[in-house]
Amino acid sequence: MSKVVLPTKGPLLSGKGWTAFFVALIVVCAVAPVLNMWVPANSPLHMSDYAVALVGKIMCYAICALAMDLIWGYTGILSLGHGLFFALGGYMMGMYLMRQIGRDGNYKSDLPDFMVFLDWKTLPWHWTFSDSFIATLVLIVAVPGLIAFVFGFFAFRSRIKGVYFSIITQAMTFAAMLLFFRNETGFGGNNGFTDFKRILGIPIATQEMRMTLFALTGATLLGFFLFAKWLIGSKFGRVLQAIRDAETRVMFSGYNPLPYKLTIWVISAVMCGVAGALYVPQVGIINPGEMSAANSIEIAIWAAVGGRATLIGPIIGAFIVNGAKSWLTVAYPEYWLYFLGALFIAVTLFLPNGIVGLVRKWLSREKKEEEKPQPEPVQEARRAVAAEQGVEPDALASLPVDAKGARA
Repeated sequence: MSKVVLPTKGPLLSGKGWTAFFVALIVVCAVAPVLNMWVPANSPLHMSDYAVALVGKIMCYAICALAMDLIWGYTGILSLGHGLFFALGGYMMGMYLMRQIGRDGNYKSDLPDFMVFLDWKTLPWHWTFSDSFIATLVLIVAVPGLIAFVFGFFAFRSRIKGVYFSIITQAMTFAAMLLFFRNETGFGGNNGFTDFKRILGIPIATQEMRMTLFALTGATLLGFFLFAKWLIGSKFGRVLQAIRDAETRVMFSGYNPLPYKLTIWVISAVMCGVAGALYVPQVGIINPGEMSAANSIEIAIWAAVGGRATLIGPIIGAFIVNGAKSWLTVAYPEYWLYFLGALFIAVTLFLPNGIVGLVRKWLSREKKEEEKPQPEPVQEARRAVAAEQGVEPDALASLPVDAKGARA
C-alpha cells in the first residue's frame, strides 16, 4: 500500500511578496507622513490632507473587503449585513470620542450635546465604560464579535445557507439601523455622533494625529492581510475551502462544519468592527446610515471586482471602486449608482474571478507560451539538410543526422 504524502506547507509569502509587503508598510508609515507634513504644499510630491483622509477611509473599507473574502471567497458564505459590524465598531469608538468632548460642547455639560437636547439627566447604562480607552478597545472587538457569535450560532446550527442566509443578514442589519435611528436608544438618533474634539487627550484635528491614524490604519490592514494569509494556509483554512466546495462531503469525512463556519464568521465581524473604529475618527462622524443595505452590498462588490479567494483582490477592488466613486460622485453624481450596478453586472458576466483572476490568467498564458518545447537540434538539422536538397523533411526522417546537419 502506497503511503499518502501530504503537501508541505509553503512560506507565508514569497520573496517578492515580502518585498511588496515591507514597501507598502514603509509607504503608509513613513513616506506618506513625510509627503504630507514636510513636503511643501506647492510641490507635485505633496500629499494633501484630502488625499490622506480619502486613502485612510479606503483602507478601512479594504479591511472590510478582506473580511468579506474570508467568509465569501474562502468559505462560500455571502453576507449582505457586514455593514452592521462595521457600524458597531464605529459606534463604540464614537461613544468614547463623545465623552472626550467633555464640557467643550455647545451646552457646556458633562453629557453629550444630543443627550442634553433630549433632556437626559444621566448617562444610559450602555455608556458606563465609554470614558475608558482600554474598555473601548475591548468593546470594539467584543460587541461585533458577540453579536456575530449569537447570530451565527443559530443560523449555522439551523443549516441556513445560500440566498436565505444572505437575506437574513440584510434583514438583521436593517432592523439594527431602525433601532439606532430611535432617539431613546441613546445613540444620537438620526444625527449619530459628530463634532469630535480629541482622542487620548490629543486634539483630533491636528495634522500629526491625522497622520498617526492614517499610519495605524495602513499597518492594521497589512497586519490583517498577513493574518488572513496565515489562516487560509493552515489546516483550518483548508477545511474552510472544503466546506465551500462540498460541505456535505466534509461532514461525511468526520468534520463538523459549525465551529469552522462560526469561527471565521466571528473573525470577519471583528475585522469589520476594527475597521469601523479606525474609520470614525478619520471621517469625523458615525450615524445609522452606515448600516444601510447599500453599504453592505458594496462590501461584496469590492470583493467581487478585485477577485474572490485571492486576499489581495478585495483590497484592490476596494481601492478601485471607492477611488472611482470619489471622482464620479463629484463629476457625475447622478450617474454613480448606474455605474456601480453596471460594474457589478460586467464583473459577474465577463470577470467571474475579478481583476486578479484576469491578471493571473494572462500571466499563466504568457508562461505557457514561454515554456513551449523548442525544436530539438536533430530536427532542426534535418530541416536544414532537406532544404538544401529540395526534399521534404519526412524523407530524411529515417536517416541519422548529427548536430551539424551532416548525413551519417
